[in-house]
Amino acid sequence: MSFLIPNRGAVGGTRIPLSIIVLVLCGFMFFALLYTERISLMSSSSSNFLRSKSCPRKNISSKPKEKVREERSEKMDVLDDRFEFDPEECNVAAGKWVYNSSAEPLYTDESCPYIDRQFSCMKNGRPETDYLRWEWQPDDCTIPRFNPKLAMNKLRGKRLLFVGDSLQRSQWESFVCLVESIIPEGEKSMKRSKKYFVFKAKEYNASIEFYWAPFIVESNTDLPVILDMKKRVVKVDSVEDRSKYWEGADILVFNTYVWWMSGLRMKALWGSFGNGESGAEALDTPVAYRLGLKTWANWVDSTVDSNKTKVFFTTMSPTHTRSADWGKPNGTKCFNETEPVKDKRFWGTGSNKQMMKVVSSVVKHMATHVTVINITQLSEYRIDAHTSVYTETGGKMLTAEQRADPMRNADCIHWCLPGLPDTWNRILLAHL
Repeated sequence: MSFLIPNRGAVGGTRIPLSIIVLVLCGFMFFALLYTERISLMSSSSSNFLRSKSCPRKNISSKPKEKVREERSEKMDVLDDRFEFDPEECNVAAGKWVYNSSAEPLYTDESCPYIDRQFSCMKNGRPETDYLRWEWQPDDCTIPRFNPKLAMNKLRGKRLLFVGDSLQRSQWESFVCLVESIIPEGEKSMKRSKKYFVFKAKEYNASIEFYWAPFIVESNTDLPVILDMKKRVVKVDSVEDRSKYWEGADILVFNTYVWWMSGLRMKALWGSFGNGESGAEALDTPVAYRLGLKTWANWVDSTVDSNKTKVFFTTMSPTHTRSADWGKPNGTKCFNETEPVKDKRFWGTGSNKQMMKVVSSVVKHMATHVTVINITQLSEYRIDAHTSVYTETGGKMLTAEQRADPMRNADCIHWCLPGLPDTWNRILLAHL
């Protein structure tokens, strides 16, 4: 094979061998490559030259390098890692508990002085600690770990207020214990009254507060507690005597459920308690619950400035008093349980879906945006995390005799601290 190159003045043509043509082309490409590389090198050298001739930047900070490094390190400690968590995309209710043998809580019931004895399981003699090493992992996202410095920087100049029953109080105590260790001793204080508890961090000009309102709306059994549930009456149309404590808060976290579940019906009252139970009407519990939540919703819509205040409502905290729910018909409620339920479809009899639907329906029709945090499903699996017999009742520790009868005395409503409520607060902080 050869190429025919025309020759002027010649009738025919001269054939040039293909090998010579290939050699010429390769030589041309080689020189082109050298030229390109030279241009690139000159450009790079010129760029470096220009940079080396530019004026050095003045050090506008007069702080020592060590001080700058410390401040930079502190900023990194409080780096906002919400980019890992999108509340619009992340379904925290769907996931599983993963055991992490190296996990350690940020506090203990010995290191944090603010935990009620009711929740201090380890101090009260719980022998195993595996319940502290289960971490909640949603299926489609990651919840950032609780960062105390980040939390306090978000609360700087703000009031965070939890409102509800003793389960809500345990979440408040958890939040306080998660952050209190980073606050110097002289810069923090705690004040407790019968219904209103306030933890203050002076350095941050912040407070983390709790207000006791087991029904949110008024009742005749807030304090003192009426033990006879048949005599309890809920004033479903008013929050007037307590809402003055809620006003002005920057973050409000509400919860109410377990106190409503004293029976199939609840005595509801409109108007004054002046005449005792007179005028009270027995309503189906979900109906009374809806009326109470509507009163709360009306207060939020009429009082809360959504430009200033964030409002949250946490769903019901499940109870585990029937071991047959998780396949142990001969079990003793939650006593001696050491692992979460693995079945992702598990839903026990201690959680009422009809009541959850009431919450969803009321919030859906509110003018103010309320973020509902679903803690129910993830908490359903934690049959191992209750205080069980490592608690107190009536202000007194359970005796050895009482502990020996867990069917009667095990508390399968409340949770150990540290423990599950720390995960609730991890989710809350991610939403902030």
